[in-house]
Amino acid sequence: MLEKLRDEVYKMNMELPRNNLVTWTSGNVSGRDSETGYVVIKPSGVSYDLLRPENLVVVDLQGNVIEGDLMPSVDTDSHLYVYKHRDDIGGVVHTHSPYATAFAVLGLSIPVYLTAMADEFGCSVPVSSYARIGGDEIGKEIVDKIGKSPAILLKNHGVFTIGSTPLYAVKAAVMLEDIAKTVHLALQLGQPDEIPPEEVERAHRRYREKYGQKK
Repeated sequence: MLEKLRDEVYKMNMELPRNNLVTWTSGNVSGRDSETGYVVIKPSGVSYDLLRPENLVVVDLQGNVIEGDLMPSVDTDSHLYVYKHRDDIGGVVHTHSPYATAFAVLGLSIPVYLTAMADEFGCSVPVSSYARIGGDEIGKEIVDKIGKSPAILLKNHGVFTIGSTPLYAVKAAVMLEDIAKTVHLALQLGQPDEIPPEEVERAHRRYREKYGQKK
């Protein structure tokens, strides 16, 4: 079932190792079907080399397995909490990408130091309080703290990103790691200046209106 969404979520999961955002079997991408409300997510502990579209698990918003022979990701509850509280979200990504996670370990948000961040995110990347794995705590931290950002750093843990589709959620994860790496390198040289909020807003608005091919 949900063949088109299953294929998209599979392809987006494969983007995580391709972009060096995960190690071994860590990390996951999910996508929500707008008609049924069902969620397609990576199975727990399966190597990306062995992952196939048919291995993905379909669950409902209560976490019941609708289709699939494997156990869904241990992060499923966090994904589902986001979907239940954000109707605008169609894709969720979790990684432990090293540069972004380094900021998360220190409990540091990432201010808007880069024009690329102003363009793509339009705001700083917040950091959450510590939340235990295995229930709704992480999902609640995401929903309560992410604000208008497409990404949040989970203290002592890693990264969650969101988007209207799995593609946009993965794009945010890739962009965040690139931003975090550049900011980390800049901080070795000195203290960068933040871009003023009004310029961030202007740049973000222009990017949304002008960037890419418009029909």
